Amino acid sequence: MKSTVLVGEPIDYELRYDHAPDLEVVFPDSVAAFAPFEYTGKTFFPTRTRNGRSLDRTIYHLRTFRLDSVQTLALPVMVLRGRDTLRVAPAPSRVRLLRTAPPQPAGALPELRQNLALVPVEPVFNYPYWLAGGVGVLLLLAGGATLFRRRLTRRYQSYKRRKNHGYFLAQFARHVERFDLSRSATNVERAVALWKNYLAGLENSELSSFTTREIVAYFENDVDVRKALSATDKVIYGNLQTEDAKEVDRAFQRLRGFAERRYASVTQ
Repeated sequence: MKSTVLVGEPIDYELRYDHAPDLEVVFPDSVAAFAPFEYTGKTFFPTRTRNGRSLDRTIYHLRTFRLDSVQTLALPVMVLRGRDTLRVAPAPSRVRLLRTAPPQPAGALPELRQNLALVPVEPVFNYPYWLAGGVGVLLLLAGGATLFRRRLTRRYQSYKRRKNHGYFLAQFARHVERFDLSRSATNVERAVALWKNYLAGLENSELSSFTTREIVAYFENDVDVRKALSATDKVIYGNLQTEDAKEVDRAFQRLRGFAERRYASVTQ
C-alpha cells in the first residue's frame, strides 16, 4: 500500500479478489509464505456482492528486516471447485527499501568506536537458585526429622515429664501446707486427686477414675500406696480426727515418695 519502507517499519499489503458469487474462495492465513516479510496481523472484510460480482478483501500487516533494495510479494488465493483447488496468484507487488546509513565503498568496513565505560546493571533476584536452595533445605529438614525423630520425640517426652513432675511436686506441697494450716479433709481430697491425675498421665492409664482397691491392685499391692490411701480414705470419708493428723502427714510422705519412685523408673 506504499512504495517505500524502512527496516522494521510496519507496512500493509492489500489483497483483493473479484469473482463470481458461487465460487468458494480461501485467502492466505498467518502460516502462509510471506518472505521476505514477516507477518504481524491482518484485517479482513466480509464478502461484498454487487451486480452479480463478489469482492473479497484482506489487508495483511507486515514488516521486513531484509536489506534487499527491492522486495516483492505475491500472495495467492485458493479457489475451491469440488475436489480440485485452483491457485490464483496476483502480479508481484514491489517495495523499495529506504536505507538510513550512508553507503560504504565496496569492501570497506565502517569505523568502530570504542566505549569501555561500565554500565550499571540492576541486580536481579535469582528465583531458580533460591527455590532450589529452599527445596534442598526442606529436604534436609525432612531427612533430619526422619532420622532423628525418635531421639527428638524421646527428648521432648522427657522434657514434658520433667516439667509435669516439677509442677506436681509444687502443687502437692501446697496442698500439704494448706492441710497443716487448716486440717481440712478437702485439702486431703485435693492432694489425692492431684496424685491420681499425675500418675495417670505418667503411666498413660485411666488411673484417675480407679477406686482405692483398683489402684492398690494396679500397683501390685504396694505397701506405701495401700497404707497411704487407706489413711486418706478414713479422713475423706470418715471425718478427720485430731489424733489422725500425723497419720495423714505420713500418708502424704508415702504418696509423694511413691510418685518420685515411679517417675524415676519411667525416666530411666
